[in-house]
Amino acid sequence: MAAEGLWLTARRRAGRAAPGNPWPFLAAGAAMLLALRLALTGAWWGWIALSLALSGLAHAIDLAARWRRP
Repeated sequence: MAAEGLWLTARRRAGRAAPGNPWPFLAAGAAMLLALRLALTGAWWGWIALSLALSGLAHAIDLAARWRRP
């Protein structure tokens, strides 16, 4: 995910990427990966639910930003 974030940032600075902010998209993916890791390691269900909620929030922010863009 870090490599993808760096790649997207480099493409954006070079003017070859789609306009918009990739960070909410990456944050949603990172929170989903965290939820998976927590579930596989047997963590308390509250931490898993919190990471899934954060992922949903990041997805909502990403969708709202894409919806407003022409």
